Amino acid sequence: MLKLDSDILNTIAGIKDIPIGAYNIRKNGAAMGRHSTENIEIIPKQDKPGIDIIVKPFTKGEDVHIPVILTETGLDDLVYNDFYIGEGADVKIVAGCGIHNCGSEKSQHDGIHSFHIGKNARVKYIEKHYGEGTGTGERILNPTTVVNLGEGASAEMEMVQIKGVDSTKRDTEANLEKGSKLLITERLMTHGEQYAESNVTVNMNGENSSCRIISRSVGKGTSVQRFHPIVKGNAPCRAHVQCDSIIMNDAKIASIPEIDANDGDAQLIHEAAIGKINSDQLLKLMTFGLDEEKAEEVIVEGFLK
Repeated sequence: MLKLDSDILNTIAGIKDIPIGAYNIRKNGAAMGRHSTENIEIIPKQDKPGIDIIVKPFTKGEDVHIPVILTETGLDDLVYNDFYIGEGADVKIVAGCGIHNCGSEKSQHDGIHSFHIGKNARVKYIEKHYGEGTGTGERILNPTTVVNLGEGASAEMEMVQIKGVDSTKRDTEANLEKGSKLLITERLMTHGEQYAESNVTVNMNGENSSCRIISRSVGKGTSVQRFHPIVKGNAPCRAHVQCDSIIMNDAKIASIPEIDANDGDAQLIHEAAIGKINSDQLLKLMTFGLDEEKAEEVIVEGFLK
């Protein structure tokens, strides 16, 4: 692989070399490499761009890597990926997209991911977005994620946008059955004139299902962020939504958590906070010899961990 490709892969998916295990690496709209294992099969779709990832029941301790790389300016890439996780399986899936745009036209990737997680199965899903390049063309990422959790299943979903993405609109929908659990963690930083929007809808349809949504973001420059999580308690269930943001310079941030109880035994909580960097923290770091800019950087890095 080219050095550039290796750098992007390592940033978005922790891959320095071709990984061991199941993987599908997509570059500029085409497969760059693909490998299945005895327990995890990756099959290209026949009717549209994308793949089916099929995990056998009771598969344990295996990983799947499915990064996307865009290095061509003017490319508009659309992909559909469907994950079928068998009963009792326990796997980690690492995805994400890196765009390197040195041209004058926009480069865009829209990934549509659907998860079908079987009874008592467990999935950890990590998705990272990253953009770079010296060109004037925009770097755009619009992910759509649908998660269907079967009885007793659980999913931990970590969504990270690192830097360099000019515009992103993320739509996430989750449907929870009896006893299922969902944890969504979003970490985001925007700067310059960037725009980021995230809409999350969780339908808690099963008894004793539970959900936690955690959003942490930092807005710099004149960037704009909008976060709108909606949790619908349609059965006896528990949910907690937490949105925390640091606003800097002339950025604009809107955090709009919404909870909708449709059952008398639904327990739903939401909280949101937007504010500046704590001046006491800033002063303390500056007494250690850091200038104000470096002190702010240290606080932001810690906040987004």
